[in-house]
Amino acid sequence: MTRSSVLRDAATYLALGAGALLTLAPFLLSLMTAVKSPLQFASQPTLQPPNPVTGENFVELFGSRFGFVTPIVVTAQVVAVILVGQLVFSVFAAYAFARLRFPGRDALFWVYLATLMVPQAVTIIPLYSMMADLGLRNTFWGLVLPQLFGSPYAIFLLREYFRGIPGDLLDAAKLDGAGTLRILRHVVVPVSRPILATLTVITVVTHWNNFLWPLVITTGPQWQVITVATAGLQSQYNGNWTIVMAATTVAILPLLVLFLVFQRHVIRSITITGFR
Repeated sequence: MTRSSVLRDAATYLALGAGALLTLAPFLLSLMTAVKSPLQFASQPTLQPPNPVTGENFVELFGSRFGFVTPIVVTAQVVAVILVGQLVFSVFAAYAFARLRFPGRDALFWVYLATLMVPQAVTIIPLYSMMADLGLRNTFWGLVLPQLFGSPYAIFLLREYFRGIPGDLLDAAKLDGAGTLRILRHVVVPVSRPILATLTVITVVTHWNNFLWPLVITTGPQWQVITVATAGLQSQYNGNWTIVMAATTVAILPLLVLFLVFQRHVIRSITITGFR
């Protein structure tokens, strides 16, 4: 190995290390702040490690004063229902756009995909008016219905993957007498596990961190999600930063576990689809 190649590899690893440090620094800072007492946070430099480490912020967070268990349960329920709806309806729509032939298929797909360019804030008022007229304001279904029936990005992602499935495989299933639903269940879905795992991660992260729509459609603590509850820990004159960072740490942990569980499938889907 030449000296130039060694230097090049060292520079590459140094750049990757710096990027990893910049990415992880906010999470480490959040964790450090979460295990400090309010007195430590107020009297010590921000980057100084906690001494001693305390779990009082987490105890207080889940105590009767803040009651952070309810937002976690509500968020988990909302994300679970949205995830099931997104996967089911996106698979159906993507398969139709990828494999079924009907008039206007491609035009309809591209028109639907163009809605990705519409900012979420533009649709907030019409959606709010619809939910209010249906009596769904400050309800569970008001939270989940606008995101339940698939999304343009999910359908686009699955459509591109489904188009890569060999046609001979589907034709063989048709020769065996399988209909569309059986082909989806026994052929398409099993061979699409990597992309479905990727879509699962994307959907969970997106809706676990969703803030604007839950803030608008809910009015009280009953259906408050974790992002709105975390923002509510702050007041105009008191930041409660150690409690806020404890809530942030709690909110991040399920997403880290989810990625660790599905990382192999995510990497495989990237490799198969050829994304770089």
